[in-house]
Amino acid sequence: MSEREQSFPALRERLRPQCERLIAQYERKRSALLPIVHLFQEHEGFVSPQAMEAASEMLDCTLAEVEGTVSFYTLFYRRPVGKYVLQVCRGLACAINGAEEILAYFRGKLGIGNLETTPDGLFSYEEVECLASCDRATCMQVNLEFVYSLTPQKIDELLDALRAGTYAVAPMAQTDAPSRTWQIAQDKQVSRGEKSPGAVGVSSPNNAGGLGDAAGVIMLDNIVNRDVTFFRETKERAVVDSRALVETLAKEADVAGH
Repeated sequence: MSEREQSFPALRERLRPQCERLIAQYERKRSALLPIVHLFQEHEGFVSPQAMEAASEMLDCTLAEVEGTVSFYTLFYRRPVGKYVLQVCRGLACAINGAEEILAYFRGKLGIGNLETTPDGLFSYEEVECLASCDRATCMQVNLEFVYSLTPQKIDELLDALRAGTYAVAPMAQTDAPSRTWQIAQDKQVSRGEKSPGAVGVSSPNNAGGLGDAAGVIMLDNIVNRDVTFFRETKERAVVDSRALVETLAKEADVAGH
């Protein structure tokens, strides 16, 4: 067990009051998932398996729900990354303004490729799509802080300042040493059209829960048989109406020609 894993119970209890305050802001516990995961990543530098388990326990939801959310958002890291995450834009406006040369210059200076971390664990490098600062292309983010109008000279100055600790952006927490990449092997496997580990050996696509897991079938039964979730205005814009009411509204819409 690593030092981080050994110290995690203490971190969880230290963050629990903050998590409880976040949960109290919402009508449903589940709505606090994103800010709680952000909180753990802020302190660990990535979203560890222990952090996902803690979020699951605090929010009374399944670990699969937490993992599914964390794996969906690219700003959550499921493996350790560098102290500085350098995200360089390759969108259209940046491409027109020389992004290809800027990307190549970054790769040469760092000695790594896209989605890789330098051996010293200082920099993680990622080529990203539009950062919505097209009027100041080419641009990038350092730990989500913008840097505009990139040139080779500006890149040299940036990297020198980050290495010297004089750049005005705080480093991310780093409780575990990062490896060469923070990609999860399963992500590559699924992107190639192969089955994820939980689906290996499952012949029927209707078995949504995976091998030996009836959760997906239960979910589909609930959708078919339970009251319908129909969206109306509340604080979280969701309320459950009866199936009969939804069917009545649908008939009225048909009569009105909608």
